[in-house]
Amino acid sequence: SGINAEYGGGTVLKLGTSRHKEVLDGIDSLSNIGCFGLSELGYGNNAVEMETTATYDADTDELVVNTPSVKAQKYWITNGAIHANFMVVFAQLYTGGVNNGIHGVLVPIRDAEGNTMPGVTIHDMGIKMGLNGIDNAKISFDNVRVPRENLLNKESELHEGGEYTTKISGNNRARFLKVADQLLSGRICIASMSQGASKACMAIALRYSATRLTAGPAGKSDFPILGYQLQQHALIPLLAKTYIYDIALKQIQAMYSKYTVPTRDIYTVSHREIVMMCCAIKAVTGWHVNTAATIGRERCGGQGYLASNRFGPAIGGSHSSMTAEGDNSVLMMKVAMEYMADMAAKMRPGKNLGAALKMMYPQYAPGVVLRGGKGGSGRDIEFMRKIMDLREKILFVQVAQKMRVSMKDKAAARAARFEKWSTQEQDLVQAAARAYSEKLISDMCHEKIGLADPTIQPVLKKMYNLYLVTVLQENIGFFLSNNLISRKAAAGLRNDFDALIKDIAPDALALADGFGITDEMLSAPIARDWELYNSYDNAGEMEKYEDMIRT
Repeated sequence: SGINAEYGGGTVLKLGTSRHKEVLDGIDSLSNIGCFGLSELGYGNNAVEMETTATYDADTDELVVNTPSVKAQKYWITNGAIHANFMVVFAQLYTGGVNNGIHGVLVPIRDAEGNTMPGVTIHDMGIKMGLNGIDNAKISFDNVRVPRENLLNKESELHEGGEYTTKISGNNRARFLKVADQLLSGRICIASMSQGASKACMAIALRYSATRLTAGPAGKSDFPILGYQLQQHALIPLLAKTYIYDIALKQIQAMYSKYTVPTRDIYTVSHREIVMMCCAIKAVTGWHVNTAATIGRERCGGQGYLASNRFGPAIGGSHSSMTAEGDNSVLMMKVAMEYMADMAAKMRPGKNLGAALKMMYPQYAPGVVLRGGKGGSGRDIEFMRKIMDLREKILFVQVAQKMRVSMKDKAAARAARFEKWSTQEQDLVQAAARAYSEKLISDMCHEKIGLADPTIQPVLKKMYNLYLVTVLQENIGFFLSNNLISRKAAAGLRNDFDALIKDIAPDALALADGFGITDEMLSAPIARDWELYNSYDNAGEMEKYEDMIRT
């Protein structure tokens, strides 16, 4: 499974050394099935404070892994309930009474026959609202002993006798961020999963909309519901977003791959930028699949409510996308934190005056833009890109201003910033991070579409244009109140929106087919021959239908 290769094997590969090669060989042959033990019942978003411990016993040269409380149970452990035979357990590493921070330790949880190992307790988490083909567990350890060599030691080493050394500079939080870095690739995987579900929902909804006939001009049932503006306005913008997000996701995948694989040329982005990109795309695509599945189901009426037509699993799965590997809104906070840290570094006195001025310029730019007579329109791509850039910078300058405190006492200043960030300014923080995310996606698509095959560029440009107009419409209050768009141009966005949808609609089915999802993979009667499916007592099952449609 993805968890075995990505989180189990990926973590061992990234944090382990040659002494762990046997584990990796077992993952490749599937004789080893791994799971990833980071989250705890009481410690999800603040996992750095987790309670699980790995304490070095010098007398036996072993690590003793222990779950000291109910809240310290490893929670939502995929593969844990049935399949996994080892876990990468993240725990507070203690040597000689000193806490060295969170490290990864390999702990066997089942033997070769699948029996739970002594000292390990595994509970299946039961039925979920979706994705029940995935086994999830809560797991605890009662002073389970493993060899010292089971510590994943690429960055930090525990020597025989208890001496601890590390390559990671900084405090325990810095060490945690290093060892938990595999979450970034997990977020890319979640985004990819979300996109797969969004594509399927769009293909199913559009296919059904093209074949389901209803009242036409003469009152006869001879007009496809996809011809109605109501259906087009509901589905076509979601289709465009699905394409645009996919283009951006592919770019981020490539950047992450180039950043993490030493043998490849490294893209000119920092680790901080990679973190922001991975968090942003995971959140945006996770929210999008929920919207695509919900609206797709609604626009397919009663047929969309049937389990056989697959919107239900997509809706249930979308809630996993919004929560797994980081709550989406919390990831937006992470985006904003990293962005603010980057701003602070660039604006440090004497560091980079040009960067500081560039950051402050947006406060004065709106009036300059409008005084220059550039009121803009929904067909002016460069204008829309410019004001999206200004929106991002204005919002983050506002966040920076709100976070400013004037206190000499460092503890008091830290407490004041926490109060502002966590209890007073979250709407602004979320808006700023969303602005960054939407501008990031826009920039990546603009670059990539310009390099696309000339034969498909026209329709891609239309969808990109529709994406930009949609973002402007969704945030029109900000653009107007900040003088970034004229009232005339804002009023005209609706006409641009309507015209773009009419231009794209004739290609909607071809665009849905462009996702490359086969009939068998869609496996939804309304996306295929729904009359055949209803010609017999199907009892909501698909087996007989699949046999019939193949013949």
